[in-house]
Amino acid sequence: MAKTLFQKVWDAHAVRLLPNGQTQLFIGTHLIHEVTSPQAFGMIRDLGLKVRYPHRTFATVDHIVPTNELREPYSDPIAQEMIEALRKNTRDHGIRFFDTNTGAQGIVHMVGPEQGITQPGTTIACGDSHTATHGAFGAIAFGIGTTQVRDVLATQTLALSPLKVRRIEVNGALAPGVYAKDVILHIIRLLGVNGGLGYAYEYAGSTFDNFSLEERMTVCNMSIEGGARCGYVNPDQKTFDYLKGRPHAPKAAEWDAAVARWRSFASDPGCAYDDIVRIDAASIRPTVTWGITPGQAIFIDEAMPVPATLKDGDRATAEEAYRHMKLAPGLPIKGTKVDVAFLGSCTNGRISDLREVARHLKGRKVKAGLKAIVVPGSQITAAQAEKEGLAEVFRDAGFEWRGAGCSMCLAMNPDKLVGDQLCASSSNRNFKGRQGSITGRTVLMSPLMVAAAAITGEVADAREVFGIR
Repeated sequence: MAKTLFQKVWDAHAVRLLPNGQTQLFIGTHLIHEVTSPQAFGMIRDLGLKVRYPHRTFATVDHIVPTNELREPYSDPIAQEMIEALRKNTRDHGIRFFDTNTGAQGIVHMVGPEQGITQPGTTIACGDSHTATHGAFGAIAFGIGTTQVRDVLATQTLALSPLKVRRIEVNGALAPGVYAKDVILHIIRLLGVNGGLGYAYEYAGSTFDNFSLEERMTVCNMSIEGGARCGYVNPDQKTFDYLKGRPHAPKAAEWDAAVARWRSFASDPGCAYDDIVRIDAASIRPTVTWGITPGQAIFIDEAMPVPATLKDGDRATAEEAYRHMKLAPGLPIKGTKVDVAFLGSCTNGRISDLREVARHLKGRKVKAGLKAIVVPGSQITAAQAEKEGLAEVFRDAGFEWRGAGCSMCLAMNPDKLVGDQLCASSSNRNFKGRQGSITGRTVLMSPLMVAAAAITGEVADAREVFGIR
């Protein structure tokens, strides 16, 4: 019987059916960081348990690490305590830790792919909601809570309910100045922030076939923002080329066998889906959010919606969003004053993002009085950007070049908005308080749109600012 990748991976990792109808699912790879792991380690310690398969767990530090302090002890004693706890826990249990002195530290969803830890046809779990990122490689990747982190540490399994599968096909070529970030914001706008509840999203179509692995990661990363439990792209030759030669990827004779196995997990022709959505890539334009959920988005040349024209369930949220964002319905968001520009995060802090922005930014300057920061998602990305001269382009333009970490995406570190500052951000969430100030305002957009905002001092159309046609 023809099966989807999701069904194949689920069946291959199912240990048993539990009495409550859930499946006990074996987790092939467990990724941990400093925020959701300390309590989990404490719980298994209290129970007298050990990490069941330490070689399947990998750790990094990302959320709390300051991006403007490269030496310890950090000025924030809590951050210092958290990184030291992770060091102790990984040392005590024999877990590989990509610490800040390794040259390989970074956001957990970047470290996994960079190291070749993220592989097709496997299950991946991490105590972070954006774990769906790893689905770009043909994996089924779940974000989990602290008690589930405990369960995986102790048993290497999770109790999960099966999901329906929605295939989202995007076909055709994107117009110049339109990027993967615009694609996923458009998908969430169309289907809603709760549209994916109970689903895994399979992204497909010629647009995804042509995407690089980093572009696929951007889209899969934000699956959770559309309510989906996970999102994935079927593995192909691009996937294998990306992984080949990476530290934890199969080597020598094992490589060919691994690729054959990975290919077998792709969805079969003629398999059944619970739903199929088709989108014409040519219909997508640069997209930005105007509200307080990723689904409250519009094309840059559109006016913001009038609440009365929205569905009943969306009106109250829209009115709340306008009050918080200090914006008015029926008007364009284009031209809205920007105070901060943030380029980074597990959504858009990769080398391809930095290359694309630097290509257009060279010779231009950040608007006077505007704070602009670039935070590479990993030390490997930062080193590559330095080597290619990208960092110098950003510095010359007036951006602050920072160390690797989550930074202002969630502000669990010194990188925070102040008061009601408005931030043009390449991150994944625009919730109230997400960037460190309860009155701070976030407008999500692609990296190049962030650069356009930084230069003009307002929400702007990057196609116009950089002459893209």
